[in-house]
Amino acid sequence: MCDPAAGNGAVYVRERGHLRRANGIVLAEAKSVSSCRRTHPFVLKKEHFMFTYNAEGSLRYSAKSLFDVTLLFIADNIQHVDSLIDFPEQIGDKLFAAAEEKQVFSNQDVAPKALKLFNDAYGDTVLGSLCLRNRCPLLNERMEEIKTFHSLKSLDLFGCRLGDDHDIFQHLTSSSLASNLIRLFIGGNRLSDAGVQRLTAPIRMMRKGLDCLQLLDVSYNPISERAIRYLACLPKLEKLDVSGTRLMPGVTLKTTVWNLLGLTHSEKPLDDFDLSKCKTEGWAEQVISQWEASSAQTQHKQKKIEESRTSALRFFGRQKFVRDVLNATPLVLETEEEAATGRLHFYKPAANTPKPDFETPTIPTANQTSKVFQVNSMKRPRQSDSCDGLDRNPPPKRVLTIEDFDLLNSY
Repeated sequence: MCDPAAGNGAVYVRERGHLRRANGIVLAEAKSVSSCRRTHPFVLKKEHFMFTYNAEGSLRYSAKSLFDVTLLFIADNIQHVDSLIDFPEQIGDKLFAAAEEKQVFSNQDVAPKALKLFNDAYGDTVLGSLCLRNRCPLLNERMEEIKTFHSLKSLDLFGCRLGDDHDIFQHLTSSSLASNLIRLFIGGNRLSDAGVQRLTAPIRMMRKGLDCLQLLDVSYNPISERAIRYLACLPKLEKLDVSGTRLMPGVTLKTTVWNLLGLTHSEKPLDDFDLSKCKTEGWAEQVISQWEASSAQTQHKQKKIEESRTSALRFFGRQKFVRDVLNATPLVLETEEEAATGRLHFYKPAANTPKPDFETPTIPTANQTSKVFQVNSMKRPRQSDSCDGLDRNPPPKRVLTIEDFDLLNSY
């Protein structure tokens, strides 16, 4: 039984002749009726009817099925649902569509719990691939919602200005996501060697996190050979993009990557790193589009505010400050032809492929000494290809630095 006078739609249950309120749960707010006489008879329950036109052009309506009405009711109160595990996927798909129609996922108070509810039950069917390329504001605004997608197989964060200490790193190395993530694009994020060290700290010191990663893009980041050594702990890594970094192409780099990662240089750009491969796939594809549209409106408002502030600063004579602000543009890549010629892609050859015969590197000149990194004579044994680590050789003993212990404590 429902109390029609209560604006919050409280639910009462009669048990053994006694009337009580059911667990204090407050359902979605319903529209109140001022009187029994309705001026517009279909306003209150408009969503329960379907309106069509017949051949003569007259308006016709028919009542929705009880199943559809129930779906809308549950979508309105999705925050009170405990679990959807073991519910058929067909039911989950329709319920997700109903919640999307109700714009439940646009509400930042309800969206994280609702998305986690669907992700726990249906995994990568909700979202298996997420592309946030050059969408830094969207990533920061919807961080809590994005963390609920723990079944992603592909994640593109290219050009999101992550830096070395972004909060998304803890999600990338979490046990829930790392066991599914296969493709990761983190190029163009001002990521240094310290950022790569932080990203690989869990698997280097605790043997967990990114242990199933097969493809990694760290291009257009200021990284050096030190970062390549940190990547040697990824046992399943098969393809790597280090274009536009501080690594100088040549025999020295090819030898280093082969000795540390077991990857050989590709003469042609690999299709896996093509921009057209960036896609968002799953039930939540339209949800991401809604978030992006909402973020674009917010950016448009902020842009107007910044333009007014810029005009005010220019009026008061602070042109140098204004010029610095206007020149602080995000990372811009080269043209397609220039980018294609400077690509540094590495891949894992087949098992029966013989070891590549590298030419003896020439002695660098005085001008090249500051740019070329010498290969360390001590070689680290390559990790096994097993993801679970059952047949992996025991890791060599090494001394952890204070910096490594600080990273370990942060996780």
